Amino acid sequence: MNIRILSATLLLISLILVGTSLPLRAQVQEEVLFSVGQKQVEKKEFLYLLTKGKGLGNASGSFSREEFEENFDLFLKFKLRVIEAEALGLDTLEEFKLEFDSFKESLIFPFLIKNSVQEGEVSKVYGRMQEIVRASHILFQIPYNASTEDTLTVLKLALQVKSEIENGGDINELAVKYSDDPSAKINKGDLGYFTSLQMVPQFEEAAFGLPIGTVSDPVLTDFGYHILQVKDRQPNPGEVSVSHILVRFDSENLAQEESARRKVGDIYAEIQKETTLWEEIVKSYSEDPATKDIGGKLPWFGIGTMIPEFEVAAFSLTEVGEISPPLKTPYGYHILRLEGKRELPSFEELEQSIKSKLFRQSKSNLIQSQVEAIQKARFGFKENESTIQQLATELNSVPFENIGATLASKGWAGAELFVLKDISYSATTLWEFMKTQAILPQPNQATFDGWYTFFVSQKLAETEVKDLEENNKEYQLLLKEYRDGILFFSLNNQEVWQKGINDSIGQKAYFQSNLQNYQWKKRVQASLIKVEDNSKLESARKYLQFKNLEASTLSGFEAAFPEGFSIESGNFEYEDHPLLSFVDLNKPYQELSQEGNTYLILLGKTSPAGPRLFEESRGLVIRDYQDFLEKSLVDRLLAKYPVVINSVVKEKAFQDLNQ
Repeated sequence: MNIRILSATLLLISLILVGTSLPLRAQVQEEVLFSVGQKQVEKKEFLYLLTKGKGLGNASGSFSREEFEENFDLFLKFKLRVIEAEALGLDTLEEFKLEFDSFKESLIFPFLIKNSVQEGEVSKVYGRMQEIVRASHILFQIPYNASTEDTLTVLKLALQVKSEIENGGDINELAVKYSDDPSAKINKGDLGYFTSLQMVPQFEEAAFGLPIGTVSDPVLTDFGYHILQVKDRQPNPGEVSVSHILVRFDSENLAQEESARRKVGDIYAEIQKETTLWEEIVKSYSEDPATKDIGGKLPWFGIGTMIPEFEVAAFSLTEVGEISPPLKTPYGYHILRLEGKRELPSFEELEQSIKSKLFRQSKSNLIQSQVEAIQKARFGFKENESTIQQLATELNSVPFENIGATLASKGWAGAELFVLKDISYSATTLWEFMKTQAILPQPNQATFDGWYTFFVSQKLAETEVKDLEENNKEYQLLLKEYRDGILFFSLNNQEVWQKGINDSIGQKAYFQSNLQNYQWKKRVQASLIKVEDNSKLESARKYLQFKNLEASTLSGFEAAFPEGFSIESGNFEYEDHPLLSFVDLNKPYQELSQEGNTYLILLGKTSPAGPRLFEESRGLVIRDYQDFLEKSLVDRLLAKYPVVINSVVKEKAFQDLNQ
């Protein structure tokens, strides 16, 4: 059968086809391809399923008349079974609902605004990863539980320092004076080079948007306000692998540091000798217990993952095996050896890692904010700001269990909170929603503000899903595809597959009625011993030459030759067998060669052609009985449901496929 023919297997597994029971709100009258009883099936569904994933846009994508008719017949029979499943109420069963709902969760995601926003963010992150940025910053922390006045005071200070920098001040010197970042006393606010996903989202957004030398406006993060200045941008050098030798010292002990400096100098001199093995020097002298026994090797790393001075030294090495001069870091003195360099991995290689980091960070909240902004614009969200502000003022301090009574006593139950897609949501609607929730997702916001934010988010999401189901044709067809696929499986499983397996009485009756299909041809008992090690052929030949086909012969052979041979034994129909059709049935032992392989063959007694026993045919009978049940089911449904085919629309479907 041509690969484009929609066989039952393809319908079930590749497409999981769907029927027409979900309502469509069409902009124009759809063309009816055929009707089954009172159900109408549209041309577009047939074309969708037939062309899905078939690449019909190219010259070889056309359908012959024969292929088209076969597909049409299979589709019609498929729809018959879906409609019968609905008539039997299989779509109302809890099992069906659970399975369909689980499919819906995965099917809908590619159509959601959230998916497009997330994909855009992932692409943006990878785009930013193409470069590294060096920036300095000054942090102005906001006191815990700060008042609005306190926050404004911090903001004014940040703006003042920004002005100083723009008027010629040095951000690094000012960082020592003003920054609340403890590391500023050491690094003067210099953060070194970094790339995407290595800073908090708001800071990253500002850094990658600033031209070199420009000072940012105050940037608010969870740490406070930041003033930052980009010092440099470079293409991302990718990743580097190095091994190192570490000599530690106490930075507070000058004598110890001097001793470490001399020691690392001696080690560096020793490494220059041609006879010196790096691994031996590392094992003897390195004070890094995690790497000294593995040649000092560190995992691959990129920019922004090590302290700046270590990174600079590592990425400065150019040739594999090149060794750096000693360098000092807060951990001690290091000597590095380059083990390898590689470019930034491809988007496909990094995509899942980016998603994992991106969506577990606080950036996921920013993505959700973007999604909700788009949803509000698309679905006409209008908020009653004065009502929300009044309710927040009055209810934020009211215990959860008293909110309903407070709304009633204050006369606020019917107060409109917002309108979404022409539907009004009141305070009572919010209270009813709150009572259905086990717990607020963010318990620390268990106030009116928190509940209201959660309520709006849920209603926006529900509205988007409903809009997709009502208006997105592609999603409707995909949903229909899976829905009816489940119904098709359920009916066939009930009426054909499980019945064919479990109905032993029906199996035997079918077997007796079709004995002519279950006949043995002439057979011979045989063991086919394939030689896999030719060095053992002569010994095996001597062992078997004068023996008959008996259990003891085979067990003795296997004991004598546990390796070098594979054995297949049984009662074979020999007339069409690829090996046994060439043997002399009168010789108990013989040898044959086929396709470069040698076979040692032992023959036993022959059996004439004759009927099989039911037990010998059970697997074949079940398969054939299931085919019989399926045909009987279709015949019964054709008799039960009148089918009317619109020949004009059918011909148009054929023409559409071959345009």
